[in-house]
Amino acid sequence: MKALITGANGQLGWSLQQSAPQGAELICTDVAELDICDASAVDAFVAQHKPHLILNAAAHTAVDKAESEEELALGINAQAVGNLADAARAHTARLVHVSTDFVFDGVSGVPYKPSDTPAPVSAYGRTKLAGEQAAGEGALIVRTAWVYAPKGNNFVRTMLRLMAERDEVRVVADQIGTPTYAPDLAAALWALSAKGITGIHHYTDSGAASWYDFAVAIQEEGLAAGLLSRAVPIIPINTSDYLTPATRPHYSVLDKSSTFAALGGPAPHWRVNLRKMLQEIKTHG
Repeated sequence: MKALITGANGQLGWSLQQSAPQGAELICTDVAELDICDASAVDAFVAQHKPHLILNAAAHTAVDKAESEEELALGINAQAVGNLADAARAHTARLVHVSTDFVFDGVSGVPYKPSDTPAPVSAYGRTKLAGEQAAGEGALIVRTAWVYAPKGNNFVRTMLRLMAERDEVRVVADQIGTPTYAPDLAAALWALSAKGITGIHHYTDSGAASWYDFAVAIQEEGLAAGLLSRAVPIIPINTSDYLTPATRPHYSVLDKSSTFAALGGPAPHWRVNLRKMLQEIKTHG
């Protein structure tokens, strides 16, 4: 099986490479190797390499910047997805596309199902929803949230740095979602692909947390792992105390029940995966 991975230098792209099935032939690209916003380049690349599977881990993920550069975000998050979908159809490949909890408005008090009506409240959310539509019915679309990995820039590494540098940290406590360990998400994408599953599905770790809860756990587990030498006060604040250009959903927990059923069981709890990630950092840096 030959698989094309776009966005290969990112957290998820790296994780897809690490968890690829044995014997898979990987074609790993980022913008330097393939500009997925260039439709003709995408078609020519897919025609040349003839992958069986296209895993799109490329995205414009700068949520606040997307408010001022929505056209750029739309190009990467939607138009490029359409290019990949067109090439997949033309050359008999299957497309796997990763989307986000930000397609929802966050006003629900219960986990969002894949069938719930999207209502994005940010430019990032709008462009990612457009990407889902561009991927088309034959694609596997997996919505996820709060992704982090041992490699790359993410909330966990930022918190570890701030807790080492500052006498206190302030973290939003009224946005609720679920952290997602990128290596497990990558393994789920490979497994769902192998089953030939299509349509929209949800995947995150199990459980739910606020960003404040996540930060508290990072400090506790970081101290236990020896990655932090001291505890600092973590101050819970409201979203209104930390204004950003983009509106965030206050509640974006995703219902993963159908995905977990397809995979044969639930994902680990987010705190279990946080502990695993910190051990990876301790061992490999």
